[in-house]
Amino acid sequence: MANLKPGRDAPLSGQYEIVGPRGGRTGDERTAIRGRTLPPTPKSGQGYVPVDPTRNGAGRDNKR
Repeated sequence: MANLKPGRDAPLSGQYEIVGPRGGRTGDERTAIRGRTLPPTPKSGQGYVPVDPTRNGAGRDNKR
């Protein structure tokens, strides 16, 4: 999935890794809830990529 910018709504609930402006991984992750705003990143130009979607109670991935 593309690099998501802070301040936009999260498309899925789950863990998002912070990546650099050219896509380099930082190893830092944040938890986000679908439809809620992604938090600010520590440095300018960074963004998010989803790494671990949350599974709901029915055992299905949260893909809505």
